[in-house]
Amino acid sequence: QVRLVESGGGLVQTGGSLRVSCAASGLTASSLAMGWFRQAPGKEREFVAGVASISWTGRTTEYVNSVKGRFTISRDNAKNTLYLQMNSLKPEDTAVYYCAARRYQSTSTSAAAYSYWGQGTQVTVSS
Repeated sequence: QVRLVESGGGLVQTGGSLRVSCAASGLTASSLAMGWFRQAPGKEREFVAGVASISWTGRTTEYVNSVKGRFTISRDNAKNTLYLQMNSLKPEDTAVYYCAARRYQSTSTSAAAYSYWGQGTQVTVSS
């Protein structure tokens, strides 16, 4: 049974940093493309960042423009865990952050392309 469990969310002031984690079980995180999405109240779920499988020879990471230079996606293959390091946080980054995995090697910005989802972790940035 595949499980993705997020942790590390919380409340932070504008300009602060947070790292959210996604512990995977029932699958090998390094062999799949994985990603982070977020959903703010009243808005659609939005792609944030994605990382390809370790065997993918194309682009390995992808980010939405609004987080480029501030967020970094990474994966610890030994721990089967996905991370999202978030720096220079802004109030508009406030959302529930979801971890997702898809049964392909390349990333995708479409939520429909992902088969497995975590329950989400709340990130709140105060102004």
